[in-house]
Amino acid sequence: MSHQPELNKYKQEIADLYTRRSQTYDNSDWHLQIARRLVKYGRVSSGQQVLDIATGTGHVAIAAAEIVGSEGRVIGIDIATGMLDRARNKAQELSLKNTEFMLADAEALDFPVNSCDRIFCSSAFIWMSDLHTALTHWHKFLKPGGILGIHTFADTAFVGGVVTQKVVKKYGISFNMSKPTGTVKKCRSLLEQAGFKQIEIKIEQDGSYISLEKAKAMWAGSSHPAPGQYPPPLSALSTEQLGQAKAEFEVELEALQTEQGIWNDITTFYVFGRK
Repeated sequence: MSHQPELNKYKQEIADLYTRRSQTYDNSDWHLQIARRLVKYGRVSSGQQVLDIATGTGHVAIAAAEIVGSEGRVIGIDIATGMLDRARNKAQELSLKNTEFMLADAEALDFPVNSCDRIFCSSAFIWMSDLHTALTHWHKFLKPGGILGIHTFADTAFVGGVVTQKVVKKYGISFNMSKPTGTVKKCRSLLEQAGFKQIEIKIEQDGSYISLEKAKAMWAGSSHPAPGQYPPPLSALSTEQLGQAKAEFEVELEALQTEQGIWNDITTFYVFGRK
C-alpha cells in the first residue's frame, strides 16, 4: 500500500484536481463540520481500528484518532498527494501517534479481511468509478458488526450541477452529479445490495445563499472531472455547443437570483450500514 497506485485517466484527473485544491480546501469549515458529524453518528469509540477512505486533509481521520486513543488506530488513504501532505502535517502538529496516511486507490485496497471496526468515506463516495463494487470491496474489510459510514448528497444539491444537468439534457448529454445517490431509497438500495444490514440514514438540510458570480463559477466546462463519468460528459459538445450551453446555464442562474442571492442546497445524507 505504500507504493504508487496505478491510476487510470479518470482517477489521475481527480488526484490532480484535489492536489490543486489542497492548499485552500480547509478555508471553509463545511467539510470539517460534516466530517465530525459522520464520526459522531458512526459511534466511534476507544480502541477501535478505523479506515478513512478518501481522507483528503484528514478531517475524519483526525476526529476519529482523537477518540480511539492510544489503543486504537486510524489509517487515512487518498489518491491526491497534496491532500495527504496536508493531513500528515495536521496530524503531526497535533502529535497524533495513532494515525497513518497512505497513498492508495480506494477501489483497489489490499487490507486484511475483517480488520476494521469502522470505515468512513466523507464527501467522496460519488467519485468512485463503480459505487456497488466499491461498497462490496469495503464490506470485506469490516469486522462482523462493524459499521460503514458515508456522506452522499441529495439530487437537489449543488445548484451549479443541477442547472448544468437541466441545460445539457437538451443536447442529449447525461450529467450524473449526485443522481446515483440522490435519494434515501437509492442509498439504502446500494448498501443492501452490497450486503450491509441495519441501514440508518440521517438527513440534514443544509445550504446557503451564494452570489450570482459564485454560482456561475460552478460551470463544469468540458475538462473538469465529473463524478463517476469519464470522459467528462461536456467534452462531447462542440466548441460552439459548449459556448451556447454555458450561456444558457448563466441565464438559468440569473432567473434563480433573489435579493439574498441564489440558494445553493446542500442536503446531506449520513448513510450507515453494519456488516
